[in-house]
Amino acid sequence: MLVLLPPSEGKASSGRGAPLKPESLSLPGLGEARAAVLDELVELCAADEDKAREVLGLSEGLRGEVAKNAGLRTAGARPAGEIYTGVLYDALDLASLDAAAKKRAARALLVFSGLWGAVRVTDKIPSYRCSMGVKLPGLGALGAHWRAPMADVLPEAAGDGLVLDLRSSAYAAAWKPKGEVAGRTATVRVLHAPTRKVVSHFNKATKGRIVRSLLTAGAAPEGPAELVVALRDLGYEVEVAAPAKAGKAWTLDVLVTEIH
Repeated sequence: MLVLLPPSEGKASSGRGAPLKPESLSLPGLGEARAAVLDELVELCAADEDKAREVLGLSEGLRGEVAKNAGLRTAGARPAGEIYTGVLYDALDLASLDAAAKKRAARALLVFSGLWGAVRVTDKIPSYRCSMGVKLPGLGALGAHWRAPMADVLPEAAGDGLVLDLRSSAYAAAWKPKGEVAGRTATVRVLHAPTRKVVSHFNKATKGRIVRSLLTAGAAPEGPAELVVALRDLGYEVEVAAPAKAGKAWTLDVLVTEIH
């Protein structure tokens, strides 16, 4: 099982660990594309703070994020699972998983990123600010920048099992599973059961709980149909829409009665 996650907008501080070693990151096939983004982001943020804030879409109160980006090469690096914070990651709570579940998380979770493309939760990265929606002056839109390298690398990372896609739309645009991989991909919506409306903020929390439940239970669904069974066994109310034809992803609606 491969679980595709969005990053968090806010991130923990880098801390005092050893600096980034780009060659140590998972998915080495993304290395060249990572280097291109890193080079331009560091140069932009070191040269012109006001322009960098404009490009990155940062308010006056977030000027410190520009300095953070300028120092990415020397900042301490920590496991990505510690760097990403926010609603989904609070609900997932990787730190409190038992040893077996942490090993499953290391194998299964892949976090998408405007800067790194995608990293595993054990990859050591510094704290940064660069969303997939950014358009760098030299490279252009990051979503487009990542499509070709992702198309080369991600199908192999997906292996031959289930792909559980929990990304937001901006990050989903960087790689869309196709063909046989798409046929074993499931996307999830979280709906408020009484109204059948998509929930927003609590959508992230529910997705974090779903991933935690699967990791804790040691569930290993081989495809979308098996995922539906596993989630129902874990107590989730799930409605499913199987694709009308082969080569299309499944859509799972998880219904919640209490929004929290």
